[in-house]
Amino acid sequence: MPVVFVHGVPETPAVWSPLVRALEIEPVQLQLPGFGTAVPDGFDTTMDGYAGWLHDELRAIDGPIDLVSHDWGALLSMRVAAQDPPLVRSWVTDMGNLDDDFAWHDTARTWQTAGDGEAFMDGMLALSVAERAEVLIGLGVDGSVAQDLSRDFDSVMADSILALYRSAVDIGREWGPGIDAIVAPTLVVDAALDPFRSSGASLALVRRIGGRAAELPEAGHWWMTTHPEPAAAALREFWDSL
Repeated sequence: MPVVFVHGVPETPAVWSPLVRALEIEPVQLQLPGFGTAVPDGFDTTMDGYAGWLHDELRAIDGPIDLVSHDWGALLSMRVAAQDPPLVRSWVTDMGNLDDDFAWHDTARTWQTAGDGEAFMDGMLALSVAERAEVLIGLGVDGSVAQDLSRDFDSVMADSILALYRSAVDIGREWGPGIDAIVAPTLVVDAALDPFRSSGASLALVRRIGGRAAELPEAGHWWMTTHPEPAAAALREFWDSL
């Protein structure tokens, strides 16, 4: 059964490297258009466009699929798992619940604000690869992974990020109700030190869809880069139980 990984923002599949090594598997690692890759002509860099792209990518894989997702990859996976439940055998996610009261974190709101988002991206693009890596390390990314992600950050990724976030201002109201349709067994990675999540949101998702939680009390947003061994153990235990 294929294990499929979907990364988040501002990332590429390199973010999964430590976890993949710890799992000792050869997964399918999908790469969002515009994130270290070109954006195809006519591609819709909105949340619906990316969700449609992910749906098509997963349908092209000979399943059943064990889906592992992070950050925006988790939100897109959530949408696909809700709209096409038979497509996914199991789902690992680190994003919490979406509802009418969902509120984006401060950085997301900056990206969603015309002018402020462009200024933020211009500032990042003006940094050297090493300087961008230091920013990511400061946010909790493993050093070697931070270097890889920093090399791939360019104006295409910056524009894709802004378009994606600006399409998702009301994601809680637009996508939240569909979550209840998810039937795949779900493991929610609860990284306690993640500054980009709302407190209790991960466990709210566990309760909502009958999933289970894997608590990583010392891990942050990029848990797959800093705590790959305990994360791999939790994933193996989850898959073995299916």
